[in-house]
Amino acid sequence: MEQVEREFMDFDVVIVGAGPSGLAAACRLMQQAQDAERELTVCVVEKGSEVGAHILSGAIFEPRALNELFPDWTERGAPLTTPATRDEVYLLKDAESAQKLPNAFVPKPMHNIGGELTRYVISAGNLCRWLAEQAEQLGVEIFPGFAAQEVLHDDDGTVRGILIGDMGIGADGQPKDSHMPGMELRAKYTLFAEGSRGHLGKRLIGRFDLAKDSDPQHYGIGLKELWDVPADKHEPGLVLHGAGWPLDKHTHGGWFLYHAENQQVVVGLIIDLSYQNPYLSPFDEFQRMKHHPLLKQYLEGGSRVAYGARAITKGGLNCLPKMTFPGGLLIGCDAGTLNFAKIKGLHTAMKSGMVAAESVFEAIANGDEGGNELTAFAAKWEQSWAYRELDESRSFGPAIHKYGTVGGGAYNFLDQLLGGKLPTLHDTTSDHAALKPASEYQPIDYPKPDGKLSFDKPSSVFLSNTNHEEDQPCHLKLTDPELPIRDNLPKYDEPAQRYCPVGVYEVVEDEAGQPKFQINFQNCIHCKTCDIKDPAQNITWVAPEGGGGPNYPNM
Repeated sequence: MEQVEREFMDFDVVIVGAGPSGLAAACRLMQQAQDAERELTVCVVEKGSEVGAHILSGAIFEPRALNELFPDWTERGAPLTTPATRDEVYLLKDAESAQKLPNAFVPKPMHNIGGELTRYVISAGNLCRWLAEQAEQLGVEIFPGFAAQEVLHDDDGTVRGILIGDMGIGADGQPKDSHMPGMELRAKYTLFAEGSRGHLGKRLIGRFDLAKDSDPQHYGIGLKELWDVPADKHEPGLVLHGAGWPLDKHTHGGWFLYHAENQQVVVGLIIDLSYQNPYLSPFDEFQRMKHHPLLKQYLEGGSRVAYGARAITKGGLNCLPKMTFPGGLLIGCDAGTLNFAKIKGLHTAMKSGMVAAESVFEAIANGDEGGNELTAFAAKWEQSWAYRELDESRSFGPAIHKYGTVGGGAYNFLDQLLGGKLPTLHDTTSDHAALKPASEYQPIDYPKPDGKLSFDKPSSVFLSNTNHEEDQPCHLKLTDPELPIRDNLPKYDEPAQRYCPVGVYEVVEDEAGQPKFQINFQNCIHCKTCDIKDPAQNITWVAPEGGGGPNYPNM
């Protein structure tokens, strides 16, 4: 394509991503501006068709950050209506039996009732929709349906904003009749709040070497369904967590089942992407898990109404990169602020955004024209309760990776009793490097879905309401297009066929009867698993045309 002249808009602050961290940052910026009676221009760009369309989380919500941001959130109508009322943790021994863990042996961070704060079963998507309303009332401009495609840099590398992706580019890379060049959004400071494995955040971490003093980041894939269930099986506020079956001792993860409002239940499975067996399919593990009697009792007779999946940045403090660079910050899951010991990240993501907002506003209010590295942020962040939470659970993930679910749980329980006196553990093996050759394993014979409790991928994609303009360049980029068949297929039986939770990747036969790697990018729900787990790191996820992807309801 020829170089095009682009229009631009100037803002004080541009925020990439209308998730919890980005929206909390936007609200906090404008609150400070109003308190100081100062004009401030803040823009939030969201690649989903609407705010909340790409948001997927459990979620049990701890409103500590929300209490600080909007102390009157009840009067404002925040969608927190179902307090957690009963909290149970189980170990699934096999496909039929389960053992309930005594409350005294459940690590303190996993407790969801009791204490000073009430936790709530919520829809993270609805929380973000509500936060967006608050932000707009404060004067924030929100642009849904526009994907940030590139970072704008000065000649010296300083971040100066973002470039919105072009609309109307054909699959051949040429402009269509509907072509609309992307606009430059320039800013004094840019906050990147894209969520887990953000494609711009990934580039910034590499460009500024932000992870040089951190362990390799670790991820999980979270799969979730929303069910309508009969009234006699519904107990609003019931919170169940568990581990064990169907995962083997070398595959770490856990499941959740929450009773939400309106006779709905959410059920999900999180699998560490450090798993070793290339034949493992997270989607199929999730589907067969629902047949366990403990979970089946709540779902049987109900109907599945939504499905989705998303990567989870779960490495914790040991893996947290430096969050500042000239002209901007990484916040929320783009950096990795989730507290996996609590299985919660919304509250810490929001707090990271609020601390970033306070650092940015302080600089601008003092006459800063932008482009500097906000070194004051690090001290403010390290003094926050969110950072302390991450520090207290810094060994949680590495202990489970090293000693297994039970042994790691025991290590963390003992560390908790001793007030964090045990040595800090580290896991320095990247998730993609943990995968072992297919020759060391047997293929897994997953049961066929019954269409009542378990389902296939095509029907699941349908329930994610995923849609992409078909005539556009594929947003899943292969560094070496020959590698999947040449290397991954013989060594790993091409694991992309299985780790993708919506069937984007297939190995099919071409006209000559030879294997061919096929990418069905229209199915992509933007989970980022391929970008993380491909053993050769050959797949790079980039943002497709704005508005594409899933359209989750109250997920």
